[in-house]
Amino acid sequence: MDLSLTPRGRELRNAVAAMVSDDIAPLDAEFHAETGATGNRWEHTPRQAEILDGLKAKARDRGLWNLWRTHLPGGPGINTVDYAYLAEEMGKSWLAPEVFNCNAPDTGNMEVFARYGTEDMQSRWLAPLMDGHIRSAYLMTEPEVASSDASNIALDCRMDGNHWVLNGQKWWSTGAGDPRCAVHIVLALTDAEGPRHQRHSMVVVPADTPGIEILRGMQVFGEDDAPHGHMHIRYTDVRVPADAMLLSPGKGFEIAQGRLGPGRIHHCMRALGMAEKALSLAIARGHGRQAFGTDLLSLGGNAERVADARIRIDAARLLTLRAAAEMDTAEAETGDMKRAAPAISQAKVMVPRVALDVCDMAIQLHGGAGVSQETELARLWGHLRTLRLVDGPDAVHERTVFRAEMKARGLRQGQDPSGRSRT
Repeated sequence: MDLSLTPRGRELRNAVAAMVSDDIAPLDAEFHAETGATGNRWEHTPRQAEILDGLKAKARDRGLWNLWRTHLPGGPGINTVDYAYLAEEMGKSWLAPEVFNCNAPDTGNMEVFARYGTEDMQSRWLAPLMDGHIRSAYLMTEPEVASSDASNIALDCRMDGNHWVLNGQKWWSTGAGDPRCAVHIVLALTDAEGPRHQRHSMVVVPADTPGIEILRGMQVFGEDDAPHGHMHIRYTDVRVPADAMLLSPGKGFEIAQGRLGPGRIHHCMRALGMAEKALSLAIARGHGRQAFGTDLLSLGGNAERVADARIRIDAARLLTLRAAAEMDTAEAETGDMKRAAPAISQAKVMVPRVALDVCDMAIQLHGGAGVSQETELARLWGHLRTLRLVDGPDAVHERTVFRAEMKARGLRQGQDPSGRSRT
């Protein structure tokens, strides 16, 4: 299994790393400080628009646009392993993913439109998304059910004449607060009596459709992530044409699995970029501050903590790259990424835990400054803690790993080692 960069991947990784370091990261703080300056936290100020537009123009000019298209026609000529390295570099800046048009949830939504959308959907939504002219949201999680089991999703979608009518609530709809959000992809219940994994469908809904109401922006440890946001939304008799359905009724789970696998790898590698940033901040702080007659890194086992952080980050990276390689192999051989699911789940569990521990260590070395607005660490910690829930909580992914482990031994849960049922 080759986990190294291809020549093309190395070229792009170096270019992305340089742009993140030299052009994007230095503007992160200024961009976020502008939020709400107009009196409305859910719109871009002129300076924020200037920052984003200028950086995006540079990314386009340098050929660093839509790098996520690893397995689609017209892509950048790289594989998933290559893109994983790129995503790690993007994770070192808050703005970087959007600057390269590689931000969630848009990458997943663009992949859905590219793989499953009609020609009209691709013209109306995919093209402007790929140009960076609009943003999108993915509406899955609901407040009234345990959404970690997606078969519980209850937003109702029924045919009335030649229209689908949607009713219900969604929350944690990332990107729905963005003033440029033009379209929602919605996982909805279309057949409550059907087979468990054929009850749901995905529907494309323009964000300005009558009946859509944004109730509030959800806060992550007190942060609202404006102007992007994670919104609580209510649909009341929202009507869309019959051809707004992706594929056909009952295909929601099939589409979701194709969408979520790559996204989980992207999340993990961006998290490793955040961990690297936290480790750099920890070392700079520990080396530059004095206490009890020496620098902080020489006190209380801090040197060992830094070493442990390096070991665990590198191990987590290898685990994620292995999952990316398995995705590439599965895509090439069968086009079905299900076989890579256990490896993806292993990474999805391990990486946020490691990154959180590294971030916590860095906070400890910074003392009070580490939990304040003086550094990025508090915001990093909140994002990484949330990542243990995003795209499936730890327990769901551990269940996937457990089942694969049992299957490899020819066992089922509830059997003793001889294969006899215990029940």
